[in-house]
Amino acid sequence: MADGEGDPGVFTATALPGDPRLLPTVTNAFLGTRVFRDILHAAGVYSGAAGDAHRADVPSPLGLRMAAPGARSPAQSFTLNTWTGTFRHTIQSPGYTATHQLYAHHSLVHLMAFSVTIQRLDGSTHPITVQLRSLFVPQSQDLHLTPGPDFQGAHYIYGQTLVPEVEGGPRPTVHMLWTPIPRSLTLGGEEQERCWQFLTAVAGSEEEAKRSYSAGLSLAAAGSLHRSHVRAWAALRRGCSVELDGPLALRQALHGCLYYLLSAVPPRDSPGVPFHGISPGGLSNGTRGEDYWGHVFWDQDTWMFPNILLLYPEAARAVLQYRIRTLEGARRNAREQGYEGAKFPWESAATGREVCPEEIYGAQEIHVTGDVLIAFEQYYCTTQDQKLFREDGGWELVEAVARYWCSRMVWSEEEQLYHIRGVMPPDEYHSRVDNSAYTNAVARRSLNFATDMARDLLLPVPEEWEDRARKIKVPFDEERKYHPEYDGYSPGEPVKQADVVLLGFPLMHPMSAEVRRNDLEMYEPVTDPAGPAMTWSMFAVGWLELKELQRARSQLEKCFSNITEPFKVWVENSDGSGAVNFLTGMGGFLQVVLFGFTGFRITRSRLLFDPAFPDDITKLEISSISYLGNKLEVTITREEIRMGVTETSRDPPASPLEAVLDSGQRFPLWEGQSVSFPTGPGWIQRSPSRTL
Repeated sequence: MADGEGDPGVFTATALPGDPRLLPTVTNAFLGTRVFRDILHAAGVYSGAAGDAHRADVPSPLGLRMAAPGARSPAQSFTLNTWTGTFRHTIQSPGYTATHQLYAHHSLVHLMAFSVTIQRLDGSTHPITVQLRSLFVPQSQDLHLTPGPDFQGAHYIYGQTLVPEVEGGPRPTVHMLWTPIPRSLTLGGEEQERCWQFLTAVAGSEEEAKRSYSAGLSLAAAGSLHRSHVRAWAALRRGCSVELDGPLALRQALHGCLYYLLSAVPPRDSPGVPFHGISPGGLSNGTRGEDYWGHVFWDQDTWMFPNILLLYPEAARAVLQYRIRTLEGARRNAREQGYEGAKFPWESAATGREVCPEEIYGAQEIHVTGDVLIAFEQYYCTTQDQKLFREDGGWELVEAVARYWCSRMVWSEEEQLYHIRGVMPPDEYHSRVDNSAYTNAVARRSLNFATDMARDLLLPVPEEWEDRARKIKVPFDEERKYHPEYDGYSPGEPVKQADVVLLGFPLMHPMSAEVRRNDLEMYEPVTDPAGPAMTWSMFAVGWLELKELQRARSQLEKCFSNITEPFKVWVENSDGSGAVNFLTGMGGFLQVVLFGFTGFRITRSRLLFDPAFPDDITKLEISSISYLGNKLEVTITREEIRMGVTETSRDPPASPLEAVLDSGQRFPLWEGQSVSFPTGPGWIQRSPSRTL
């Protein structure tokens, strides 16, 4: 396999993986498919009741394969270009090249397209024919589809999902238009080159499907359909650029993660399209029986969200709005379990009601409710966007989560502390435990944030929020100086995945460096090596924090057993089981780069930094860290940190910033200018003495 001639963002192979699940995906915020597959998915379109809710399979005209009739074993290549957001299949035959290009349009989010180009390479004048092999049938096991009249040369079907998620609830409608696909394409004897374009538009209304298809046709007629997609995608990649000087495999992993995760977020110019969350396997996966049915977990809020927030806060806001839209379902979940406020589901689809097929997780893995609120807190600390909370439903969610935690706690007379009993921690090898350290720490942080937010909004603070935050038990072993995972945990007991280590990051639960080290030492050897991919990234971040660079590198190295070739598709577990295109693992990996190597930590009034690299990395460049309305370009080497403001928001106006070193030295950060100082700890904050 050749990898794009050393370009870390281009993955090329001469053969496809034997397991079709490991084929790359082409996705935008509303549509997604796996290449060469005969189904696609539309965001928010689920069929099935409760635990059977799954992404509805929409028949896909995009899943065809080219073949060269008569050619004996022609040279073929398959390329995923993460810079252009395009997959390409090329057949090289004597006398001609045939190229099939597939993409999900990044700005026209209801449109996917492919093209086939035949180019003559010699002076021959005979016709050249390429076959198009398609499994497409305009039927679905999840949708009742009806054909409608053709539109501008496109075929048309429409219909509703078969079973609503909740009884009496809505059944989403799908409208699809597609360019008819012939069985073969022929380049005439007098032609040197020709390109055929095929469009597929999918939307929730006939009007939107037709509008998108017409827009695509107009761009195609002008020869700029693919170019308009590449321009929009490249702008996103530029604005979220992260570059490393280090081993090629690490750089390839970085660009693969950025491609798949950024494909899942909404583009900057589609504010009218509601966002439907990010599932562990992404929009392209999640049919019944695979990839957790396309449900949304804490994976979105804890593992993917922090990266999106630093690079692209507008998309982070859309993720939070998905949670706000499903708040009523979360309230119902709490009521049904006998609690107040809102309990977010362990697995969420369109309504916020619990859709986990196994009751134990929905009943016990309640930390997800606090995980959702941490994402809101990180967003607020990074943006100071009070509008989300005052006008757009954010405060109602914060208050509902605080009320839930208060109602979920019980007072222990013996310990004179509040307990949370009968839960499953992130470590799913244990259930019905009392006082999960992670769950209780998340609950405390939820209540502290709710208190701070109420004060910022000039709202009254219920006394019980502060009282319970102060008095909730977070288990701690005074003798061994570490956090037991829960009451009664015995050192050495096997653990499924990152759990207590999350107290250090992302929770930043108060503890000494000694305790942080002890937690890492205690849980690293007992964590299941076959556990899910995101685990090792959090051990890596912990060791980077303690400047144990080789230990961090060895933990990061474990991630690579979850990255498959040739298209850098992650699998949840190193044996290939679980979700594929595992965005959760990619999110953890990106956090090692964006938070581990940089030492970035989001606090209430500062963005801390304290860089640390393993030996084989010499430089990290991040084009656009977003903080308080400013875009910061940051370059870090072992010797020097260079940073500067490249852009500032005008509405609302950005806060002027300064960098402060631990030594007390201050560096004003002016737009268009950069400052540099020796690599070491410090922070970025609002400048107390400047106005823009």
